[in-house]
Amino acid sequence: MAINLEKNKQLILFDGVCNLCNSSVQYVIKHDQQDIFRYTALQSEVGQEILEHYKIDTSKTDSILLYSEENGIFYKSTAALKIASQLGFPRNIMVIFIIIPPFIRNWVYDFIAKNRYKWYGKKDECMIPTPELKSKFL
Repeated sequence: MAINLEKNKQLILFDGVCNLCNSSVQYVIKHDQQDIFRYTALQSEVGQEILEHYKIDTSKTDSILLYSEENGIFYKSTAALKIASQLGFPRNIMVIFIIIPPFIRNWVYDFIAKNRYKWYGKKDECMIPTPELKSKFL
């Protein structure tokens, strides 16, 4: 798998047509003071390559993933908490929820993910980053 990811960067894979996911990415961009994250839609070539490499079934995991060359891939609530842990105070204290067993965290996560289009809407196509943000997207 040949992902063009800069050293020490982490890649957030998100549902590019989901309004909640797009808003979440915008939030992370705004609070990523250390410039840790890069972004790609699950629907992109890079996203599809990672999904295929890790044999991820998008019917079971279709919202957010966190990838790094050092740590591989994180899913669902674990991905969200690991992202939050890098966003500085007070967002980083959310990582305390990692002590909750994943089956409980992911049940809540899956409930929100299952209803995200109904609650927040859906775009017809993936978000196109502004020229200022283009370098953050693969």
